[in-house]
Amino acid sequence: MKTKNTLIKSFALTALVLNIANAYAEDAPIAESDKPVVEQIVNTLTKLSGGPYKGYRANHAKGIVVQGEFVPAKSAASLSSAAHLQAKASPVTVRFSDATGLPTIPDADGNSFPKGIAIRFQLADATYTDIVSISTNGFPAATPEDFLGLLNAIATSGPSAAKPTPIEQFLGSHPAALSFVQMPKPAPVSFATEAFYGVNAFKFTNAQGVTQYGRYRITPINGTEFLSKEQTANAAPNYLIDELPARLSKAPAKFKISVQLADKNDAVNDPTVVWPETRKQVELGTLTLKNVDANGVAFEKATMFNPLNLVDGIAASDDPILLARPAAYAVSYGRRLGQ
Repeated sequence: MKTKNTLIKSFALTALVLNIANAYAEDAPIAESDKPVVEQIVNTLTKLSGGPYKGYRANHAKGIVVQGEFVPAKSAASLSSAAHLQAKASPVTVRFSDATGLPTIPDADGNSFPKGIAIRFQLADATYTDIVSISTNGFPAATPEDFLGLLNAIATSGPSAAKPTPIEQFLGSHPAALSFVQMPKPAPVSFATEAFYGVNAFKFTNAQGVTQYGRYRITPINGTEFLSKEQTANAAPNYLIDELPARLSKAPAKFKISVQLADKNDAVNDPTVVWPETRKQVELGTLTLKNVDANGVAFEKATMFNPLNLVDGIAASDDPILLARPAAYAVSYGRRLGQ
């Protein structure tokens, strides 16, 4: 079974070509509104963070890379025939991150939410597959166009904007986005005490050909733990980045990875729709984080995690946000490599 690693190369090449073409098309500049939506998303994220910042992602710029292993549970194979969900353990590389493209954002800043986790499973045939999730159960937009609309509304709602501001108007007409921004986002004690959610559904198929849709859940085995309001207000700017190496030097950190299964009437192509907690979950296995990657800074600059880098037994849903993510990541990735 081969992962679709060529997607990364083709998306990155496309992004690089696009950036070079834009840079040299001085006689015929492309209007921002005429650029692909995914490129506009990256541009707006960069604008919102005050970037670009050389060598950093347009979103989730600040992060830390750790290493460990994933051991599949016996129940995993009942859901999917994917290579890493069978009997053998897989080495993993994991990147935790803060939101926004600002590399120096304080870890407890409200704008640094949702937190991110990206997991790369190294497979026996020297290929790999990725999971990319965030610390909120749900997403503010159902399409890339709506997500761009949200970002643009934020970007044009400065102190001098007339009332109602663009963001007030957008939230007033997009209840999912309003629910997302009003969602509690407490500061975790550690990246190792935060829960993460796959907001996009995937199609899982087992060896018997049985297919089910589901979303990832990544939950700390010892439970979630968050700072108090007072602790959050007094937290050091890099408290999460500093805390994780100290924690792992004493003991590994463990997460349970599971899949929340969709019921027959659940929306599988809309990440704004949160499924009820009563939905069945299938345990995939245990993620054990052992140490900080000594080459993590170089790794994260050179690496593009891709939620569509899949193996046999796991396929993408038709969720427009999911399908757009690799292309948007590739634009950011191409710029990062070119800096």
